[in-house]
Amino acid sequence: MSQSNDWSQMWGQWQQALTDSWSKILQSPEAVQAMPWAQGGFGSMPNIGNSMPDPAQWLQSITGQAVTINPEKLAEIQQAYAEQAADLWNQGLSGPTLNDRRFNSDAWAGNPVSSYVAATYLLNARALLALADAVEGDAKSRQRVQFSVQQWVDATAPSNFLAFNADALKKAVDTQGESLVSGALNLVSDLRKGHVSMTDEEAFEVGKNVATSEGAVVFENEMFQLLEYKPLTAQVYERPFLLVPPCINKFYILDLQPENSFVRYAAEQGHRTFVVSWRNPDESMRDVTWDDYVEKGAMEAIRVVRDIAQTQDINALGFCVGGTILANALAVHAARGETPVNSVTFLTTLLDFTDTGVLDVFIDESFVKFRELQFAKGGLMPGQDLATTFSFLRPNDLVWNYVVGNYLKGEAPPPFDLLYWNGDSTNLPGPMYAWYLRNTYLENRLVKPGQATVCGEKLDFNQVKIPAYIYGSREDHIVPIGGAYATTQHWAGPKRFVMGASGHIAGVINPASKGKRSHWIGSDKKYPTDVQAWIDGATEHKGSWWGDWSGWLSKQAGKKIAAPKNYGRARTMYKALDAAPGSYVKAKA
Repeated sequence: MSQSNDWSQMWGQWQQALTDSWSKILQSPEAVQAMPWAQGGFGSMPNIGNSMPDPAQWLQSITGQAVTINPEKLAEIQQAYAEQAADLWNQGLSGPTLNDRRFNSDAWAGNPVSSYVAATYLLNARALLALADAVEGDAKSRQRVQFSVQQWVDATAPSNFLAFNADALKKAVDTQGESLVSGALNLVSDLRKGHVSMTDEEAFEVGKNVATSEGAVVFENEMFQLLEYKPLTAQVYERPFLLVPPCINKFYILDLQPENSFVRYAAEQGHRTFVVSWRNPDESMRDVTWDDYVEKGAMEAIRVVRDIAQTQDINALGFCVGGTILANALAVHAARGETPVNSVTFLTTLLDFTDTGVLDVFIDESFVKFRELQFAKGGLMPGQDLATTFSFLRPNDLVWNYVVGNYLKGEAPPPFDLLYWNGDSTNLPGPMYAWYLRNTYLENRLVKPGQATVCGEKLDFNQVKIPAYIYGSREDHIVPIGGAYATTQHWAGPKRFVMGASGHIAGVINPASKGKRSHWIGSDKKYPTDVQAWIDGATEHKGSWWGDWSGWLSKQAGKKIAAPKNYGRARTMYKALDAAPGSYVKAKA
């Protein structure tokens, strides 16, 4: 008998044995109570009726903290659970409906044991999440319970286990076991890398097929390299344009491919474009502070761009944490009576940290104090630790999806430039990170005039009166739309708020030429306190927000002048030191 026939026969016998066994189990309630999913295994829970252990104790075992559940809601959950469990029991092996993409395949539908386990898991997951939502207490405690339960529910899905994953088992049979061998090799490879692979990392090289816009490094210091990009128009606006990306990621999210490059788009619109490429911190930067990122980073970049272009002021853009750094720089300038920036754009940026979404579950006094003690004598916050934290904000999409594909199915993740960038992590200097946690997420000092001191100056955004374009993404889980919108309540100058569809990255990197998604625009004169009130009064426009932003920025950019023929500034220190994207961006964490 061939190896293929051996596998097929074994698969058929295994399925028949499980089917026979399950038929007997269905006739024996005592046997059901002995199964793993009836005793707390594989994403299930004890019967939540009154005769079983207190559901609050069950939640405490998952979350590690004592909880109290609203009695009325608990009764509703128990009743709904009993009814749904009875329906599932009556369906038996006849093929329960699995409305979940993790189990949405013919293999799951055709494997009665796997489909029943998946249906039981979904029933128990709904009950657990409902219990978490019924917990009484302050908002922070409830949020932590909900987050912990969601993590537990996602981690214990039967799709994450080879013994129950019908797709993986079928593939093992179809490939005569080759998929299991490939999965083991993928696991060994990822263990060596120290992270779960989300894409084919060998398919990309910075400067070769990502970060390819033509330009040059025209300045560098210990904090950043300044990139100037080749003009793509015969004339450019007289005010140059500086982009300050987040230091928690690399700048080339703004320059992945020519067709989705925000950098290239800015140059195509006639702006003389400069970008800060932050250095990936190593041990030599173990003592770098938040003040250093503001003064030696953003403020120095502003000074150099003005010097190169010989202009009184420039236009600037900050993305995410880069926007927070840039706003600090503008407030320091204002405190010193300076206005070197004519207008500012904030992309998914937090200045007011009242609404920080799910990230808030990690932040309290003890956590921040631990980080302050950890970095009291300097050090580095590893980039991989930060990347892991962000991945577990969306665990099914950014963790378990790849665990299943890479290891259980033995698949190689396809090449995807955005996911390559996402895995190209950066460290952070410990002192800078600790200051940031306390002054933003924990104590929200930036928007309290005079409460935060940066570069020796008391910050007050009311003193920054330049025009601002403020963008937020509707489904952003890192900078919630309410957090992005809150800047409108603290910015003294003229402002325009625009909301885009999708999330933190896809909402921003949405090329105008693609005509995808939508954006919403409201009145530039009325900014109610509540973001929902603004949304209710806003008008939807099809396609990207890039065109609206370009029209706004062109009004801030001055007259047109001849595009420069060389990078930097002739007969000065600002000359082409290296081709873009430079060397700092290529350093690995």
